[in-house]
Amino acid sequence: TIDLIATDPPFNKGRDFHATPDSLAAGSSFQDRWSWDKDVHPAWVDKLKDDFPEIRDVVESARSAHSDGMGAFMCFMAVRLLEMHRILKPSGSIYLHCDPTASHYLKTVMDAIFGAQNFHNEIVWGYKGASAAKKWFPRKHDIILFYAKSKDKIFNGDDVRIPYDEKSLERARYGLDKSWGESEGGWLAKGGKIPEDWWSDIPILRGKERVGYATQKPLALYERIIRASSNPGDFVLDPFCGCATTLVAAERLGRQWAGIDLWEKARDMVIERLKQDADLQSPDGSAKDMFPNGKIGYFTEPPKRTDDGQEAATPLKAKFTRPRQEPGGERLSRDEMLKRLLEQEGAKCQGCNRIFDDPRYLQLDHNTPRADGGINHISNRVLLCGPCNQLKSNLLTLSGLRQENRKRGYMR
Repeated sequence: TIDLIATDPPFNKGRDFHATPDSLAAGSSFQDRWSWDKDVHPAWVDKLKDDFPEIRDVVESARSAHSDGMGAFMCFMAVRLLEMHRILKPSGSIYLHCDPTASHYLKTVMDAIFGAQNFHNEIVWGYKGASAAKKWFPRKHDIILFYAKSKDKIFNGDDVRIPYDEKSLERARYGLDKSWGESEGGWLAKGGKIPEDWWSDIPILRGKERVGYATQKPLALYERIIRASSNPGDFVLDPFCGCATTLVAAERLGRQWAGIDLWEKARDMVIERLKQDADLQSPDGSAKDMFPNGKIGYFTEPPKRTDDGQEAATPLKAKFTRPRQEPGGERLSRDEMLKRLLEQEGAKCQGCNRIFDDPRYLQLDHNTPRADGGINHISNRVLLCGPCNQLKSNLLTLSGLRQENRKRGYMR
């Protein structure tokens, strides 16, 4: 249902952010530091291990190469990016704002979810400002990762052209064929160029647009994104809407929009910024009549899914059989299923019949692979030793594994 996602999530900067006191955003704050033990839900890990092993590998590589905190941040982002991919239209796109702290890890996660073939740009937003750096070059740029859902994406290059500078115009007029440059379809006749993937023409925030929010971005930055990858009337989503920059930019450009945020005053911020920066308010200064239906829709409970709760499918899984619906009732985590199967069957590998003194040699796997429509319920789970788990991979059922073990002489 979504045409464009333009969002500015946490960056994993390893610090806390607080709004300026007495500002419009006073009271807002967030902790941009991450812990594997405190911030990662077991259900997220189970989901990646069971259904998206290629994403799990990326999370584990970030955890190993960088830190547990980076792994936790990648896990947090991965499960959300899966849902963002799920709700985009085939013609939809996503622009994910980050910085060099984690952009390289986020790109590998997005390659796994959206497909490397749907990566289009790593946009560098560069800006100037004072810096106290003495042991490295001042870090003065952010990264915006641009991915599409498919090859049918929207891209309005003509809507984001920027004027040519005087030197370019002089070279066109006096150094090139003037008739070609100014003829219909000539590059000079278009009035400007599509920006390269490095943007230095949009400065960081100063002046009245700033509302005191710690990580606020310029409206001009998100207006460029929205013009480029959506059309008037399209639906824009920001699932980390914070100080409402994406929402205000979408409103100013005639798009529908929705925002999600944990800050309890986010709705008030949206209304105030629409009044301040989108010039939407009634004559008495209130916001109640700013929309035809008389209100901004506001919900504190997550919306109900309308797709029977099916998981988002990565491009790697698109060719696989769609899993059957999970049965209702008790839902167990991987650790709980492992414990229950050990209680019921003992420390025995179901693939080769070997019994182990130490249950740590046994791993949880599926009887019928997920690739063949197997479910995550305990009724489809088995305990396997490491060699059997590796041989089974995601290709064999348990009976197929046992048959293969007999053929190779591995059965006990």
